Amino acid sequence: MNETENVNGLKEYSWPNGKKKKYPACSYVQRRLETGLNWITAALFIIADMAGGGVVAIPIALLNSGLLIGSLSILFIGTAFCYTAHILGENWMTMCRRWPEVYGREHCRKPYPEMAFRALGERARFLTSCTLNVMLFGVSVVYLLLAAKITSELWASFSPAHGFGPCVMTLILAGALLPVTFLKSPQDFWWAVVSAMLTTCLAVFIILLGTLLDLPKCSSFAKQPNFTFNNYFLSIGIFFFAFGGHGVFPTIQHDMRRPRNFTRSSLFAFNAVAAMYIPLSYFGYFVYGDSLQESIISSIQTSILQQLANLLIALHCILTITIVINPLNQEVEHFIDIPHHFCWQRVIIRTFVMLAVVFIALTVPSFGPILNLMGGTCVSLISAVMPCLFYLYLHASEDKSNPKSKIEKDLPINDRPVTFINVIKRTPRYTLLINISVIVISILCGIAATNSAFLELSTSRFSGPCYLSVSSENNKIINSVQSLHCCGTFRNISRWPDIFQCPSYELPN
Repeated sequence: MNETENVNGLKEYSWPNGKKKKYPACSYVQRRLETGLNWITAALFIIADMAGGGVVAIPIALLNSGLLIGSLSILFIGTAFCYTAHILGENWMTMCRRWPEVYGREHCRKPYPEMAFRALGERARFLTSCTLNVMLFGVSVVYLLLAAKITSELWASFSPAHGFGPCVMTLILAGALLPVTFLKSPQDFWWAVVSAMLTTCLAVFIILLGTLLDLPKCSSFAKQPNFTFNNYFLSIGIFFFAFGGHGVFPTIQHDMRRPRNFTRSSLFAFNAVAAMYIPLSYFGYFVYGDSLQESIISSIQTSILQQLANLLIALHCILTITIVINPLNQEVEHFIDIPHHFCWQRVIIRTFVMLAVVFIALTVPSFGPILNLMGGTCVSLISAVMPCLFYLYLHASEDKSNPKSKIEKDLPINDRPVTFINVIKRTPRYTLLINISVIVISILCGIAATNSAFLELSTSRFSGPCYLSVSSENNKIINSVQSLHCCGTFRNISRWPDIFQCPSYELPN
């Protein structure tokens, strides 16, 4: 892309396709045009944001929801969340058009809360910001628990005599990651995001390979559990989490060279993620059946493939933690109003945030219930309800009969209130039906998934906090036998009966 001299405050850029366009010569616009993300790189960011925890958990979600209902749920949720990603992009383009001085020519630190403000006012901005922060906190807990579980299994396979339980490994990983969180912000960290995406893609390939190798021995013993609504709604929370991630989508679009191409990035990313999720889900369903536990990786019976897959997913989780926890740290620092440069206040605050994440991780030392809970609450709001709600109100607030209303510079939303009746009258019926349907279904499924997640936390399947009992299951050292789960309903079928002993298994009550 070439540029010419300033002409009347504008700078002309020549794009690779030969087209020439003039843009404001302000520093932010210049920086975005020169160093902004192209649509493919933006798609990689979206893939890295969504994939990871979903890779290891979505096969269990399909198993618990049943083949037909689970398949329809994946199709509907994937399509609905891709649509909400599209309308988030439309919302941002509308804001840039109507308030160009605010959003088109200056850097916006919190694009999603600003979207809420322009659609529904100051209270909506506060609620959206709080929901985003809770989601970031919960995602940090999920990935810390998943990384600790995987790392403890990896360590046990290499050093069985000196292993660490998941609880101890949680403390070790948190301590190792803490100094990295002291960095100001993940500027120019595209390499970390792309690395996270690549590790997940490689992990998916290795998991599929390991599952194919287990197919001849395990598939004939695979049985599927009976359908229950409680298990189905738990699966809904996992599906939401697997296709969620919309909280950072406006930030990605904001940093794109051509923000209007965000829909193209979303379509590419959602198709790529579906191409990873669907084979994993079906192979796990037909090969392992009800022997699956929290992670499909534990069911792979080729040790070297299991260790490689665990290593790649652990790397993804660690990279994701450092990225996800940074906006949360900055939000706390902004609220307390500490200096932007490195100082002792930053060390204290960010240490406190990490301690809070560790405390919740040790209190609920199983990533499954936290993942279900986050999927049913924050993810359903951020990824489904809020995008549709903001889209309806933002576009209803434009007076189609008065073109001047489209270029109002900075008129507060409270000066031009939009009521629900206005939304009904000004929105095309087809658009209204789609968005209202997504909102209602997401709220109902979110409530049911949240209720099921709380029920799971109160059952005997959930192990208690690490700090209440030294004999807790998560305080025990994982050995190489425990890290490999055998096939069959009783988990006593192995591809290596002569050299591998299946761990003891007790039927659930």
